[in-house]
Amino acid sequence: MRKYKKKQIQNSLDKILHAQKLVMQFLLTGSAEEARNLLTGCQEAVIAAGNAIEETEAGTAPGDAVIGRIEAYCELVYELWQKAGELSAASGKRHALREGTVLSGQAGIRLKEACDKLQELDQAIHDIKEHIQTNLPERLEIAFLPYKASMWDCLESVWEAAAADPDCDAYVVPIPYLDRGPDDTFTDIHCEADKFPKNVPVVSWQEYDIAARHPDVIYIHNPYDNVNNVTSVHPSFYAKELKKHTDMLVYIPYFVCTNDHIEDHFCVLPGTIFADRVIVQSETVRQAYIEAYHKFEKENHIEGHVGNAEEKFVALGSPKYDKVLKTTRENVEIPDDWRRKITNSDGSFKKVILYNTTVTQILEHREKVLEKIRSVFDLLQKRDDVVLLWRPHPLSLTTCRSVSAQLSEEYRALTEEYRAQDWGIYDDTADLHRAIALSDAYYGDMSSVVELYRMTGKPIMIEDVELV
Repeated sequence: MRKYKKKQIQNSLDKILHAQKLVMQFLLTGSAEEARNLLTGCQEAVIAAGNAIEETEAGTAPGDAVIGRIEAYCELVYELWQKAGELSAASGKRHALREGTVLSGQAGIRLKEACDKLQELDQAIHDIKEHIQTNLPERLEIAFLPYKASMWDCLESVWEAAAADPDCDAYVVPIPYLDRGPDDTFTDIHCEADKFPKNVPVVSWQEYDIAARHPDVIYIHNPYDNVNNVTSVHPSFYAKELKKHTDMLVYIPYFVCTNDHIEDHFCVLPGTIFADRVIVQSETVRQAYIEAYHKFEKENHIEGHVGNAEEKFVALGSPKYDKVLKTTRENVEIPDDWRRKITNSDGSFKKVILYNTTVTQILEHREKVLEKIRSVFDLLQKRDDVVLLWRPHPLSLTTCRSVSAQLSEEYRALTEEYRAQDWGIYDDTADLHRAIALSDAYYGDMSSVVELYRMTGKPIMIEDVELV
């Protein structure tokens, strides 16, 4: 049974116990009809709980046992409901027992029998609660909500563990995102569900009703919500909204920190504020998050209102490292066109340079970035022993568009020219790790890719955009 559903049922049973205390008060004050009405409500509530249990546990020994207890409870309710009716008929009218008043005769006997029966009801509910807690196995439902297929690596190893757990139901639900125009308005909407690895079963975001399903855990990798000037996940999937529909919202950064350094502003984004847990790559990074978080709390006078930083930030490593270490040239699928370009006539491989360009450089240097890229193309196009594998950031064109229409058109033209000449590889796929595994060296901008590439032990050179 779902852990969340089990918790709901236990809460409902607690409410029944409270209602039964009110039944006792009604009986002692002569309000037998009110007691009968409340008993009817208790029976309906416990039947609803039984129906919820039957949905998943019918036919199992623990499930059938608790259903039997619920049926026995309903019989007790009916017996007490009848006795309350006898009390009502005997009195003929509502009466109140004042302090020191003692009922005698048949009315007193019936009241004592009703109170004894009510004690049986209380014990029955406690018995049902104990059996549910002890004998009904719990299943976790975990929803992974990536938005960029190229960033799936930051969640993949966690999903693999969840999918392999027999007591867990793991769902991968790629969520839509929108581009932002220069005036900060939303423009095009995208969903990359078709770009995920073939071994990852994805579920449509339109079919997975988060509010109704209330997954026990939700994992996200986008921390920005509405504070990203280039893109935004659909507002329905902002961290603030997701927090309403889960007991545990977990944010894992889509990037890794170079040399364990993290800028303060990354530590206090909506994703970190509303998440219950933030998984970071090392204890050094964790301490940086905690310090930045405490500073943010103090500056905004919200100490204690956005979670305990020491509990929120957890150093468990990054799944992105897991992906780098397990991906090799031997176990990746190489497209025929790529293989033709990187293979010599004798079957040996040419040297492959991974050229990585980022959106940060576009925002900071604008047209200068395009000049730099052209100069790299001019140099490498002349080499027969080296192949350039250009992997621009997937939001490069969108970022250019957010800067100016002219820069967007120039970038588009440069990209089309490179692809048309067909001397190098253009990698716009979601699989960063294939590019890392196939390449012999890294050249390009400083980014989290550099930190991942460092794990391979292969050469790294950072480009100077100003040097053309």
